[in-house]
Amino acid sequence: MSATISRREFLQSGAALVIGFAWPASGIAQVVAGADRALGKPLDVGEVDGFLAIHPDSRVTLYCGKVDLGQGLRIAIRQMAAEELGIDVGTIAMVEGDTALTPDQGPTAGSSGVMRGGVQIRQAAATAREALLKLAAERTGKPASELECVGGSVRAKSGGASVRIGELVGDKRFAVKVDAKAPLKDPSTYAVVGKSLPRPDVPEKVTGRHVYVHDFTLPGMVHARVIRPPAIGATLVSVDESSVRAIPDVKIVRAGSFLAVVAPDEWAAVRAAATLNATWTEPQTLPGSDGLDKWTRAAEVERDQPVVTRGDAAAAIAGAQKTLAATYFWPYQSHASLGPCCAVADIAGAGGTVWSSSQGPHGLRANLAKVFGLDPAQLRVVFLDGAGSYGTNGGDHAAADAVLISKTIGKPVRVQWSRQDETGWDPKGPQQLIDVRAGMDARGAIVGWTTDMWLPAQAPGARALLAADAAGLAQEHGQGAGAITQNGDPPYDVANARVLVHWTKKAPLQLSNLRAPGKIANVFAVESFTDELAAAAATDAVAFRLARLTDPRAIDAITRCAERFGWDARPSPRRAAGSGGLLRGRGIAYMRYKQAENYVATAMEVAVDPRSGRIAVGRVVCAHDCGLIVNPDALRNQVEGCIVQTLSRALHEEVTFDRARVTSVDWSSYPILRFPDAPPVEVILIDRRDQPLLGAGEAATAPVAAALANAVFDATGVRLRTVPFTADRVKAAMSRGTA
Repeated sequence: MSATISRREFLQSGAALVIGFAWPASGIAQVVAGADRALGKPLDVGEVDGFLAIHPDSRVTLYCGKVDLGQGLRIAIRQMAAEELGIDVGTIAMVEGDTALTPDQGPTAGSSGVMRGGVQIRQAAATAREALLKLAAERTGKPASELECVGGSVRAKSGGASVRIGELVGDKRFAVKVDAKAPLKDPSTYAVVGKSLPRPDVPEKVTGRHVYVHDFTLPGMVHARVIRPPAIGATLVSVDESSVRAIPDVKIVRAGSFLAVVAPDEWAAVRAAATLNATWTEPQTLPGSDGLDKWTRAAEVERDQPVVTRGDAAAAIAGAQKTLAATYFWPYQSHASLGPCCAVADIAGAGGTVWSSSQGPHGLRANLAKVFGLDPAQLRVVFLDGAGSYGTNGGDHAAADAVLISKTIGKPVRVQWSRQDETGWDPKGPQQLIDVRAGMDARGAIVGWTTDMWLPAQAPGARALLAADAAGLAQEHGQGAGAITQNGDPPYDVANARVLVHWTKKAPLQLSNLRAPGKIANVFAVESFTDELAAAAATDAVAFRLARLTDPRAIDAITRCAERFGWDARPSPRRAAGSGGLLRGRGIAYMRYKQAENYVATAMEVAVDPRSGRIAVGRVVCAHDCGLIVNPDALRNQVEGCIVQTLSRALHEEVTFDRARVTSVDWSSYPILRFPDAPPVEVILIDRRDQPLLGAGEAATAPVAAALANAVFDATGVRLRTVPFTADRVKAAMSRGTA
């Protein structure tokens, strides 16, 4: 009934040399029909053949190492390639995130999917176009300079007969390097880029036919559930196998403190997981989430790191006419994907295939191979859609669960997490404690600014996989949450500024990059404090910002946002009751993402019920400048999603934990924004065809919490400096007149 192995046996089982290893048959590994016929193709990011193939019927397949997590990458990258090749978007198929077929373009993170991954494919397509023109010149005898690629053919610019691109290449390889100097189309001539073409995956998603990783099955596949311990760091003492004997065909898999149940039927696995009796130790190693801000400030500091040093901020503040200081706190938050993570693995000998919704299939393959003693050359990771991730959620952990179980029992295994697994055990976006201090002169100019951040220290290496730790396998224990120090300084004219990070040694929970890592909390602090300075100067918040900016794109974003919003210029707060005793206000926030990318200004209006403490967001207006726009509709969807999700994070989301475990493990204890509470969102897209394109999966998140807090201040005169802005927290702040 049970399959129990020692750590030594587990590692030894992966050391066998397998001769004649073969990938699964075509159509099983990839959901793109016939994709596996290309196995063995080049995977080099420096080769055109790594990124695209032209078939005899003149259809094209793109091979993209970046993956579409809902951001519309599947249509945007098709548009970019189609523009350069002169073909119809509908003739393009795209394989994404398959380590056997796509180049390693790095993880899909940091809004890099289109900005880096798409740009690489665009350049490969431009190089391919030049090669096609050369081939057509050889065939027709006309100079390549007199030819053009249009409608899937190469023809003379003056007109006349054409030759289909499939006739020129027809499944043969280009065998040319990607030319960084291959000319790109002039944006003024774009016919495909800049259009709101529909996303190709939407029809099957809305009709229930799209294949998510949760839907994926293999012949002979079994279902597994992992038994999580009652406390973080607990070890397994004993298992009562007799407790699940009444459930037919259930097997128990144990490796050290890793415990799972396996059954041919998923419901049987669910019942067995709930029924199995196991005894665990119950360590209490966590500080608890109550008073986490105080714990963070008192935590042992590993080192201090200056991030921004400009002039002498301390001296400037000391000599200022007026000084202000404030502290802001952002809590641990979960990715809170609406559907729990899932993965399928089919491991045999030293290799096999894993189907996962990981944002970084190539990195996942390398880590799985290293941890579980597999040969990376024989291990394949294939991306399939999950329920969204917004950063590295539990997807890689679910894949590790599936690999360990499949390797142990020798069968393909599907591992489905529960809601409690997902919210309780996913790696978290970290807490951030931020002190801000500034000084103004008699004219209201900001003469000095300091930001002090208490952030959990980063450590090199991959995040530890839950399954491997439980099984006692050697692995890296990296700790990281992304670039969480960015946007800690104001984007305004401040001659003397200093941002200092105090890296704390310990992090109570495993860390992860959560959408707009670090920036969302830093901009919350910076833009809330900017509003505090404007109020102290008795100056309108928009005017205060514009007076301290010289970048025309920044000024344009704020101006457009304010005009569309119908901003009423006046100092805050207003504190005038509206209908029904509600307090109404408006707020604005601005930032340039990472101080180098997108320009975003967000304004919103709120109504605060002083009796209940409830905040209702009436509407949101956002001006968004990310340079060249590839697909306006997909971009608008991204910006709207950024805003709505961040409203949820600012109003509701906070990971709670006691001394042993995370306690916010369901939608009751970890609530998110509900449909009735989602406000109308108006997005102003600023298209700059003369500028490089930038990603949009994160930037619009960053000003949201500050705009919300500033609107609440305008309505109530109370500053909210701790997220989330729950009703109880608002009532408490109003009762004492501050946050």
